[in-house]
Amino acid sequence: MNVLDAIQQRRAVKHFDPEFQLSQKDKKQLIENVMQNAPSAFNLQHWRPVLIEDPELRQQIRKIAWDQPQVTDASLLIVLCAKQDTWEKDASLVWTGVPDHIQKMMVGAIDQYYRGRPQTQRDEVMRSAGIFAQTLMLLAKDQGLDSCPMDGFDFEEMAKLIQLPEDHVICLMIAVGKGASQPHPRIGKISYDELVKYNHF
Repeated sequence: MNVLDAIQQRRAVKHFDPEFQLSQKDKKQLIENVMQNAPSAFNLQHWRPVLIEDPELRQQIRKIAWDQPQVTDASLLIVLCAKQDTWEKDASLVWTGVPDHIQKMMVGAIDQYYRGRPQTQRDEVMRSAGIFAQTLMLLAKDQGLDSCPMDGFDFEEMAKLIQLPEDHVICLMIAVGKGASQPHPRIGKISYDELVKYNHF
């Protein structure tokens, strides 16, 4: 499948076949491909995917997610989190393998860009998580799988259920599996001329 086909065919699937199961090997391969290829600012790789494998935990999450069936029926459920202080703790790590003077320059630039700017730090991890999620969903579609991005859940309760560290934030959930019904037709798409501006508003 080419990229355009994957983009056009990807839909937010709400009903998954609960009998379909991806192997652990396939799950790991899917996520590793995204980790290796999705871009992130300064290569910081903010994303921290939490794979929800425990059926009882899935039931608890479904209760805080408006009883949406994809939480329990999808083969793969990811609570996509992000580590907000990667800029401070991991900058040297993600710039290993380059000459020392380049690593020093990049670590300094990262520190200058993020230090003292909590909103920028949070905005950045959300951007990176969005890119990660879309890359994952397109790759899943390329492999004949369906997916659904989700933010319809109680974020505070989710943080308790997954024991979220204080320096992390929850970005969204992604369900992946085999769709059990046809998606609804695309509706309400705003036209190019209404959305796109040239040079300024």
